[in-house]
Amino acid sequence: MTMTTQNKSPLWGRLKKAAGALALGLTVAASSASAEMLLVEKDELKFGFIKLTDMAPLAIAYEKGYFEEEGLYVTLEPQANWKVLLDRVITGELDGAHMLAGQPLAATIGFGTKAHIITPFSMDLNGNGITVSNEVWEMMKPHLPKRPDGKPVHPIKAEYLKKVVDKFKADGRPFNMGMVFPVSTHNYELRYWLASGGIHPGYYSKTDISGQIQADALLSVTPPPQMPATLEAGTISGYCVGEPWNQQAVFKGIGVPVITDYEIWKDNPEKVFGITKEFAETYPNTTLALTKALIRAAKWLDEDNNANRMEAVKILAKSQYVGADEEVIANSMTGTFEYEKGDKRDVPDFNVFYRYFATYPYYSDAVWYLSQMRRWGQITEGKPDSWYDEVAKSVYRPDIYLDAAKLLVAEGKVAKADFPWDTDGYRKPQSEFIDGITFDGKKPNDYLKQFPIGLKGSETVAGTKVVTN
Repeated sequence: MTMTTQNKSPLWGRLKKAAGALALGLTVAASSASAEMLLVEKDELKFGFIKLTDMAPLAIAYEKGYFEEEGLYVTLEPQANWKVLLDRVITGELDGAHMLAGQPLAATIGFGTKAHIITPFSMDLNGNGITVSNEVWEMMKPHLPKRPDGKPVHPIKAEYLKKVVDKFKADGRPFNMGMVFPVSTHNYELRYWLASGGIHPGYYSKTDISGQIQADALLSVTPPPQMPATLEAGTISGYCVGEPWNQQAVFKGIGVPVITDYEIWKDNPEKVFGITKEFAETYPNTTLALTKALIRAAKWLDEDNNANRMEAVKILAKSQYVGADEEVIANSMTGTFEYEKGDKRDVPDFNVFYRYFATYPYYSDAVWYLSQMRRWGQITEGKPDSWYDEVAKSVYRPDIYLDAAKLLVAEGKVAKADFPWDTDGYRKPQSEFIDGITFDGKKPNDYLKQFPIGLKGSETVAGTKVVTN
């Protein structure tokens, strides 16, 4: 289904812009930080997205008129799945899209489809959860530590799921779980959580891309909107997905979210806006303009202590965006998260779109995803730390982002303090992970050495075994 998102025609927009430029007698260069509208090279754009709440910056940039104010006439189009979305960006059927953070990296290094994708904008922090079936939850509950009111202590560690996985194995039953795509944040977060509890999530290899070599839990792809139905059918016993599909399981009474990604890795980067390198080079002003609009949308989503979130919920509930009930979307978008039915807890940072420099595309975020690709065998051989740095810098483009930010600051639409002007692109070492292991983006190989489960050094997967070359 296609949704055309502008009432005024592109021709009218072009005439209006041309008249304005003629009257001013100037041409705005991409590096300028003083003009209010760039002369974009391409004003009719089509962007893709998946029906998840974290596509919100796109919906808000349209609904609040930020795209139009930048001279862009945009069509937003929901896509069937992440592969179709990526393929359509590569072929040019889409000009850009809401993407999994790992997608531009995987495409650029040639895992799956080979294409140079870049991102000038990180769309959000956090926003995912892991849900298990009612059967699995009932098997976990007796082992969980309880609060005085009888409710489980959070975060719930995977060691409590391990007892269930072991019981399935003893009974000759496979333990199947769903994630949304092989290079998704969800895949890596689910694997991280499982491995931290001693549950092996499986390896990939050159000859076996199932990701199930040596696996205790068998992970496979399920599109996000189909997760609840697949769980209800008994095809999978749990899944990792973005909202609103964890809260939908609670709403329907078919499963229980056991942990959020905020509890697995505090303030983790989640989605990005992806375009081809060719698009950015061919249309530099257009790239700046769309980045400006998205920054403004992210600011609106978080400003005044999330005061706009209920309006955002109403927008996202529309069928052309997420199409879920407002009540379900509001559960997470308004700073709460419901685990068991009736066990609603405050998680004010479950969805972050702007604060904490959420929209800045950090190189270290890219390195973390690459490290997980290496850990599980998607990157089949060891690479030096310099390789991780080079790939990160070829895909994540904070230079474009900061050029857009400078324009917005000059226009008085954002505050200078909202951006990390002096960073080298790497976050300080982070240790707020479920297992307490510290991640330093400048030392990915040292990071990988710390894990008892996962490839490291020169290890590779040959057949069903891990070997050292």
